Amino acid sequence: MKYIHFFAASLLIFLLSCGGNKETTITDNTSNSTPHTENAGNDENKEDKKSGSSENYDPKRGEGKFTDENLKIGALDATLATKGKEVADVKCTSCHKLTDERLVGPGWKGVTQRRKPAWIMNFITNPDPMIDKDPELQKQLEICLVRMPNQSLAEEEARALVEFMRQNDGVK
Repeated sequence: MKYIHFFAASLLIFLLSCGGNKETTITDNTSNSTPHTENAGNDENKEDKKSGSSENYDPKRGEGKFTDENLKIGALDATLATKGKEVADVKCTSCHKLTDERLVGPGWKGVTQRRKPAWIMNFITNPDPMIDKDPELQKQLEICLVRMPNQSLAEEEARALVEFMRQNDGVK
């Protein structure tokens, strides 16, 4: 009987944490900084955003301020990779393994061979718009069943994480 109460309470907490009509303000960090308001509980509004703005979406770059031009990646920076490991240990490894095995989210092995650094940085700094628009991320969401939360990473943390991912993939 205790298990039924625990399960019911857990389910209730999960359902309450995932929904609601909470309004959030998202600041677009691209060329202009016009705030956008999104109604988190309005599915109709989400569908409009998803279908209307994914026409200009570049699946190779993602959505955000990082591009191949403004993000220069050279030889592996071991010091930066060490900082990235520290960030990953705090914010990432509870959901991601460093292998190709899925935990909550997909494993990280090979991610830097499949995705460009600008895409990775755009995704880890601003996951919501990319999940809404990227067909590959939507397929991944169907497998993992959990949206990646926005970890509010600073640009330096995101860059360190990319370097750690590169090191994990064997880049020298």
